[in-house]
Amino acid sequence: MKEDKQLIEKSLAGDKKSLEALIKKHQNWIYNAAINLTSNTEDAADLMQETLIKMITNLSKFQFKSEFRTWLYRILKNTFLNTIRKKEYHQTIPWEGYAEGLDAIRDQEFDDDNKAEIVEEAKLSCMKGMLLCLTPEQRLVYVLGELFELPDTVGSEVMEITKVNFRKKLSRTREQLYGFMNNKCGLINTNNPCRCSRKTTGFIKKGYVNPENLQFQKEVISKIDTVVVEKLDVYENNGYREYQRLYQNHNFQEPKDRLASLKKILSSDHIKDTFEL
Repeated sequence: MKEDKQLIEKSLAGDKKSLEALIKKHQNWIYNAAINLTSNTEDAADLMQETLIKMITNLSKFQFKSEFRTWLYRILKNTFLNTIRKKEYHQTIPWEGYAEGLDAIRDQEFDDDNKAEIVEEAKLSCMKGMLLCLTPEQRLVYVLGELFELPDTVGSEVMEITKVNFRKKLSRTREQLYGFMNNKCGLINTNNPCRCSRKTTGFIKKGYVNPENLQFQKEVISKIDTVVVEKLDVYENNGYREYQRLYQNHNFQEPKDRLASLKKILSSDHIKDTFEL
């Protein structure tokens, strides 16, 4: 908090380097939240940029009553909920429709020189696609409470609901997502016939996976579970830890051309005028 306060104060005084440092410090968290909200790296980059621009233009309104990233997550939430009205990912895919789509893809063993990497992309694509079966609000609650393991005090503040309500929404979200996985996904239940390696060819034909452009394996910094500070049993996990680990084992990425993205944000005339850069 102390570091953020210093960067904010210097940024508001027109220090460009401090503003850049503030963006760099929080950009990856916003980007990775956005990837799991949109299940698409291009949409995630757009959502991140819109969020950061709003952060910058409203920086003088931050009153240090909460952690700066909590305030930033709330901006992301509002930006996401407003943006989804004009984006494809605003639609919630029916669970039945997603299951039927998987069943319709013919099983075929995938063989390629880069088999492991491409099959991994199919797995990541499928799991992130499952998140689109959640409502936009559920996705937000899931990212905050399950992926990033933020305590209910923070999650409720971001979502602007009570702590009890946040816990209830997270519990219902887990039940839906993990219930679907238990009934359909071979990763979690070996009795299920669905296997990533057998669906990869079909995913490529459908355009869900591009072997020449593996979007969920670019600019990888780490895994989500290694950058998250685990909050042990902050609220009841209901025996879903194995499911959670599958999602937290997804890559924690940084935006492609991170420096170019940063320069684009800072080059906006509105930003220049606001901070006299």
